[in-house]
Amino acid sequence: MSGQPCQPSGRQIKAIKATLFVLCLVPLTRLAWGAWQDALGANPIEFIQNSLGTWTLNFLLITLTLSPLRKYSGWHWLLRLRRMLGLFAFCYALLHLASYLWLDQFFDWQAIAKDIVKRPFITVGMAAFILLVPLAATSNNAMIRRLGGRRWQQLHRSIYVIAIFGVLHYWWLVKRDVTLPAVYAMLLFLLLLVRAFWREQERQRQLAGGRPAKAFTIVAKR
Repeated sequence: MSGQPCQPSGRQIKAIKATLFVLCLVPLTRLAWGAWQDALGANPIEFIQNSLGTWTLNFLLITLTLSPLRKYSGWHWLLRLRRMLGLFAFCYALLHLASYLWLDQFFDWQAIAKDIVKRPFITVGMAAFILLVPLAATSNNAMIRRLGGRRWQQLHRSIYVIAIFGVLHYWWLVKRDVTLPAVYAMLLFLLLLVRAFWREQERQRQLAGGRPAKAFTIVAKR
């Protein structure tokens, strides 16, 4: 029917997910190729760390963008991409952390502990990663059933705190030219503002005696 939002078939969604999977690997492939060709600049370790950290933030913000995009476009199938994007955010965060532990600190745990305590951007970055771990561990249907929809949803709301910590980590790391961190902060602020607006709308509906809005889909089909 005309006016209906585009809803791809199951086969098309599989193709979209496969294409997205390949695209999500492109930044990592470019890093690997640059390292192989010795083309990562004068400080390759810093380049690797910054690239992995930036893409972690990219995937976090893209994941948070899917719900508003789904709501205002009517493309409900977008939520079926959310799990993959969230797991890629965790993957890049894990590699970002590994590059710090291995390439930067050479697994000197005493120096790492001092860094976490004394350098705020390391502290908040570690906190963000620790909060991200249970989200990655519960990003499957079995854990959703085990936790229950409400508890699972409450746990995964920590993605907002993680994103805030991620932006702070980037901002405090850069120190001087904060143009890019400011862009990330503005995008995150807008995404949080949209969600605050939805919550206020729901609160007003409940106060007016209307029915509560339908909950967002929790389980994204594979």
